[in-house]
Amino acid sequence: MSDSLNTPAPPPAAHGPGVAVRHTRAKGEPRFPDGPKADPAGSHFERRIRSFQPRRSRVTAGQADALQRLWPTWGLDIDGQRVIDLGALFGNDHPVVLEIGFGMGEATAQMAAGDPDTNILAVDVHTPGQGNLLALADRNGLSNVRVGNGDAIILLREMLRPDSLDGLRVYFPDPWPKKRHHKRRLIQPEFLTLAAARMRPGALLHCATDWEPYAEQMLEVLTAHPDFENTQADGGFAPRPEFRPLTRFEGQGLDKGHVVNDLLFRRVPHRTAEQGR
Repeated sequence: MSDSLNTPAPPPAAHGPGVAVRHTRAKGEPRFPDGPKADPAGSHFERRIRSFQPRRSRVTAGQADALQRLWPTWGLDIDGQRVIDLGALFGNDHPVVLEIGFGMGEATAQMAAGDPDTNILAVDVHTPGQGNLLALADRNGLSNVRVGNGDAIILLREMLRPDSLDGLRVYFPDPWPKKRHHKRRLIQPEFLTLAAARMRPGALLHCATDWEPYAEQMLEVLTAHPDFENTQADGGFAPRPEFRPLTRFEGQGLDKGHVVNDLLFRRVPHRTAEQGR
């Protein structure tokens, strides 16, 4: 199903805060006429195995309102059809950090509030989370947050210029624990090569996971990649930096004895052909 900006929005229903929206849509009617598209890049654009599944259910009235009001200004559909001017997107020339997968957006909003001079382009495919982050940004006056909808691989490959990012954050990605699904894990050599091409020298790649086998794989893959170097002198995991908030979900896991590992790797300067010999 495709969305259309020309379809008029239905009149708002009288929902209270936190009440799920149950509007009965006619066939072909977009769920959010002015909001994120269901498949912005089109299923024909990308045939590779994806590391995510779009989820668009259980949107509350508040989240739907934020999507309708704020998406045209603060939202970005990742369609792969154009290269983004990040300065124009944010309205300033502040450094930009890309966050891939932000859940419900609470930690993203806290980081944006704690560092207002850094722009955060937060990408996810979870519609309730997109609406929740937009609502948090609006409520707290966070002008340094933009929300991307779609595949982060397409964003990196097709829509960002080289050296345009000052940081990349991947917090608690799906660990795909079954061995036959490991190929779906995001942190792989090919992804790191693509990400490095969009990161400025010195930019920080920060990963965090509570799945220890995935943490070990991340450490191995990042350590072996020529475009990144570990910020830790011992070559191991890093303490959780103060700028990454301890989320409620993470706290519950720690109370149950889960181990959370942070990885902080820096983008090394670009190698010339002479240096590569």
